Parts: sequence; C-alpha cells; structure tokens
Amino acid sequence: MKTYVPSASDIDRKWYVVDATDMTLGRLASEVAKVLRGKNKPVFTPFMDLGDYVIIVNADKIKVTGKKLDQKVYFRHSDYVGGAKFTTLREMLRTKPVRVVEHAVRGMLPKGSLGDKMYTKLHVYAGGEHNHAAQKPEVLTF
Repeated sequence: MKTYVPSASDIDRKWYVVDATDMTLGRLASEVAKVLRGKNKPVFTPFMDLGDYVIIVNADKIKVTGKKLDQKVYFRHSDYVGGAKFTTLREMLRTKPVRVVEHAVRGMLPKGSLGDKMYTKLHVYAGGEHNHAAQKPEVLTF
C-alpha cells in the first residue's frame, strides 16, 4: 500500500463567507481555523496548505462571554524602552474589531511559514460588505 499525498494540482480551493453577527469569538475562530487549515477535507495532510479562503463579515458584532471585555488584555511593544502598550478587549472592539478576529484566528493556526501561508487566505471586514463578489463565495454556517 502507498500513502496518498495530494499534489499542488489536486488542491481545489473554495471561497466561503461567514457572518459573525452574535457569534462567540473563540468558537468562530476555531471553526474558521479548521477551514483555513483544510481539516474539513478528506485529503487533509498536516504538512501541506490545503485550506480554503474565508471571508468574515460583521466582525464588529461578535460577542464574548464572561468578564472578558474588561479582563482580556492585548499586549504590544514599540521596541523602545518603556514602550509596552496594553489594551482591553472592550477598547479593541470599539477601535479595531477586525484585528480582534484576526488575532484570535491567527493564534489557532500553526506557527511558522505554513501558518503564515494559511493566514493570508483570511479576509475580515467590520461591516457587512466585502469586495470578493467575483470569487462567488459560498455561505459557511457552523
């Protein structure tokens, strides 16, 4: 017996659109990460990028549970001494809701160049409009 490994010509990538209205952030991110990684396909191979493209709309209407709005903190640093910046989830959702969803999905993808390649197939929009109508995306529900 031989193990089947799909080649680049065998990969069939689809476009999906997800409406994030009233969806929980972590549950949305984990399902989207599965599609980006290709785990929803029968030919899934851990070391290859077999995933599909995902468009997330209405990122500003996601919800979180518990006290995360005030207790979850995002960290970034300017590389200067004393340049640490801390931002709560409430503030991030108010100013940059797209970055919140991107950060959640990015953390669930593999680390390294393979994960970077998968992450480029994610497109997040704060409102209900997106500019990928030419790709004819299918609606993806969870």
